[in-house]
Amino acid sequence: MRLFDGFAISGSGMTAQRLRLDLIAGNLANVHSTQTPEGGPYRRRFPIFAQHLAVARGFSGAGVVVQSILQDQSPPQKVLEPGHPDADAEGYVGYPNINVADEMVDLVLANRAYQANATVFETSKDLAEKALELGRG
Repeated sequence: MRLFDGFAISGSGMTAQRLRLDLIAGNLANVHSTQTPEGGPYRRRFPIFAQHLAVARGFSGAGVVVQSILQDQSPPQKVLEPGHPDADAEGYVGYPNINVADEMVDLVLANRAYQANATVFETSKDLAEKALELGRG
């Protein structure tokens, strides 16, 4: 393992969690969006992560990558609002199937994962500084 591999691994984790946080923020911001440019109510978005592998000198693993960003395919919540401009012929409006409590839990988990990766990054930095000090001595 090279000296700076820890930076790349924890950096990729921070980048992935930042994307996750951005998607959660978008989901929360659109919890009442009944129309999108694609048509229909907003659909919750979430990332799919995959391990990024780089096998070199017996070391396997180089962080995380975003494999894809998916949209929730569950049906929208139907609410009876006959006067709403987006109501169907029966007076129902389709709202995004977003559970705010679940999004808040995901937000806390993503924040904690980001913080854990930042701690690993700082520890890698400290170890690199100590190794350089030993090399000078």
